[in-house]
Amino acid sequence: MTLLAALHQDDDIADAVVAPDATLSRHELLGRAAGVAAEIAGAPIVAVDATPTAATIIAITGALLAGVPVVPVPPGAGDRERDHILRDSGAALMLSGDPAATGASAVPHMPLHHMRTATVPPAPDAHGPALVLYTSGTTGPPKGVVISRAAIAADLDALAAAWDWTAGDTLVHGLPIYHVHGLVLGVLGPLRRGSRLVHTGKPTPQGYASAGGTLYFGVPTVWSRIAAAPDAARALAGARLLVSGSAALPVPVFQALAALTGQSPVERYGMTETLITISARADGDRRAGHVGTPLPGITTRLVDEAGHPLPSDGETIGHLQVRGPTLLDGYLTGGSVTPPDLDDGWFPTGDVATIGPDNWHRLVGRASTDLIKTGGYRVGAGEVEDALLLHPAVREAAVIGTAHADLGEQITAFVVADPVSPDELIRFVAVRLAAHKRPRTVHLVDQLPRNAMGKVQKKLLVHR
Repeated sequence: MTLLAALHQDDDIADAVVAPDATLSRHELLGRAAGVAAEIAGAPIVAVDATPTAATIIAITGALLAGVPVVPVPPGAGDRERDHILRDSGAALMLSGDPAATGASAVPHMPLHHMRTATVPPAPDAHGPALVLYTSGTTGPPKGVVISRAAIAADLDALAAAWDWTAGDTLVHGLPIYHVHGLVLGVLGPLRRGSRLVHTGKPTPQGYASAGGTLYFGVPTVWSRIAAAPDAARALAGARLLVSGSAALPVPVFQALAALTGQSPVERYGMTETLITISARADGDRRAGHVGTPLPGITTRLVDEAGHPLPSDGETIGHLQVRGPTLLDGYLTGGSVTPPDLDDGWFPTGDVATIGPDNWHRLVGRASTDLIKTGGYRVGAGEVEDALLLHPAVREAAVIGTAHADLGEQITAFVVADPVSPDELIRFVAVRLAAHKRPRTVHLVDQLPRNAMGKVQKKLLVHR
């Protein structure tokens, strides 16, 4: 099966892709993407100005048809980030409707006009590179993660099995199409499964409510806003599946969605380097605060700081490692791919988690920011955040560990809330969790710093 299998089917669908700038039939998308493929054939790698448009979907699809690795460039990237991505990736062309999208780089611009051909190129190597996704690490500029066609196909097929994802679905989302969630799942998924795609441009409650989908993708920020708009949430009651990912879904938001829509959301876990590896199932349990069990073909384990395996008892917090067919090929460096540093095939995710005896996973967060070692205890930031969110005045909460002379680290909370005192919030948590898990300090702030996917950028909180 070719990567974008549904595109090659004989039957057409008039509104296979609905985007803010255009509606495309399946055959129209294939013809226009084949036109792009003909134009870029032989290029070593191309970049695409990844605006939330049908033009972007055509460009990325064309590159995949041609077997040319594609680098999606965030349209909101600053000059420094954009120039780094274009220079570091070695992109031969920038596909965009905006000539200024190349910034100050010397990369040639190729306009996205209505090129079309009936000649579809032969299927590329199934194991060749498909995408180079730039992701920020803990240090230095973003690095290019090379994802193969085989890894994408394996992941989408595993998710289709877990979510009962079929050609009869209509997928709705408004996520950026330069990350795994919005691009691999949200665009390539429908082009492989044959489902319709409705991209709302922006993930607004009104846009989701009016789209009439069966399958919805969102990040916690999106679902939080939908839960705060009851009429929009109730409009999703006819959907088959509500999927949340890219960050932990706060328990109160999970519960509110369940009450308003009549179904609990499905949570899943993944990262750029591994794609999606863990998920709840369409026909199984959905547990607040948990992300499910490994997908078919994926195995997971917890290890301590020395790399020794830890028990799956539902209590022990450890460093999560994954192994399976969805892992990256490597990191693009100076025009060559550097394989990841694996321990017998195990990829260190950098996240900490617990695994229960029934193999259900609960993500604590990033080891660097969400595992707090205070007074000899190991505390997950997410548990404290969920407790804070139970207070009626609290709208958003982020918890980190900050230096403390006696405890090593103290639990420090940043909270967006209606009028409430820090002391009241500290007492509120103290009666709900163990005493050592209460925040020692609460900062009331107007907003939390977030990236384009809605994830709180906790490293920026340290400087507030």
